[in-house]
Amino acid sequence: MEIIPAIMPTSKDDLNEKISQVAGLVDTIQLDLMDGIFVPDKTYIPTKFLASGWELDLMVKNASEKMKEWLVLRPKRIIFHVEAEDNLIIPNDIEVGLAISTITPIEKLFPFISQIDFVQCMGIEKIGFQGQSFDEKVFHQISRLRELYPKLIISVDGGVSLDTAPKLIKAGASRLVIGSAIFESQNIPEIIKKFKKLYAFR
Repeated sequence: MEIIPAIMPTSKDDLNEKISQVAGLVDTIQLDLMDGIFVPDKTYIPTKFLASGWELDLMVKNASEKMKEWLVLRPKRIIFHVEAEDNLIIPNDIEVGLAISTITPIEKLFPFISQIDFVQCMGIEKIGFQGQSFDEKVFHQISRLRELYPKLIISVDGGVSLDTAPKLIKAGASRLVIGSAIFESQNIPEIIKKFKKLYAFR
C-alpha cells in the first residue's frame, strides 16, 4: 500500500510550502494540475523540473497530446482522465495511469488496460476540488476492477480519510491519494503514519 499526498498548487510558494510539509515522509507526491477547461479551476503549473518521486494528475483537456510539456517536469508517473481525452494517446516510455470518475462506466477503461500501468478511481463525483464529499459508488468500481483484473494496481483519489480508507483497502485499493486529510491535519507526520498502519492491520 502506498500513501500519496496530493498537492493542488495555487502558486509556486504554495507548492514549495506543501512539499516541505511531506518531504521525506513518503516516496511519491501527486501534483494535481488543472487547466480551467476540463475542470473549472486552474492551478499553478510548473515549467521546470521539480524533483524525483512525482506523479502528475492531469485534469487537463487532451493532456495526452501535450507530452513534451509534462516530460519537462520529469515525473515518474502520469495520470490522464478518460473523460478529458478526445483521442487518448498513451506514451510507452513512462508509467501511465488512467483516472475515471464515479459516474463513468468502467468499461471506458477496458480498451486501454493492456497499455497502462494502473487505474485511478476518483472517490468523489466533482473532481478538481479537495475536501469534497466521498462518493460510495467508487467501492463498486474498485471491487469490479479487482475482480476482472486481479493484478491491476488501483489508486483512489478523492474523499480518502481515516474513515473511508479501511473500506477502500478492503475493496481492493492498492494506493491511496490523500489531499485535505493530510494537509489540513495538525500533525502531518502522525496522520501519514496512521494511514500507513491501516493497511498493516487490515
